[in-house]
Amino acid sequence: MHHGAENASPQRGYTGEEYPMNDNLYTLPVENIETTNFCGGPCTEGCVDVAAIPGAADAFVVRDSKPEGDGRELRFTAAELDDFALGWVKSRGLTA
Repeated sequence: MHHGAENASPQRGYTGEEYPMNDNLYTLPVENIETTNFCGGPCTEGCVDVAAIPGAADAFVVRDSKPEGDGRELRFTAAELDDFALGWVKSRGLTA
């Protein structure tokens, strides 16, 4: 988690004060939520699943839907995912 301007996101300039995470996102239940799958290759096994976390404002769960990643997940605020997405697009020379 970022704290203060010295740790602001290089892509968006976010600081910890702009997206405080008062609750631990990993304590929120996400069983049986519907996810959106993003697949970048042969989609026989799936790839990346993402869904909003119910009961949390602007919070998301990201899962690996391949059999080897079963049960593994990461949770992020919307600001954290935005920062990642913009940084990824920029570092890969992609356009959105």
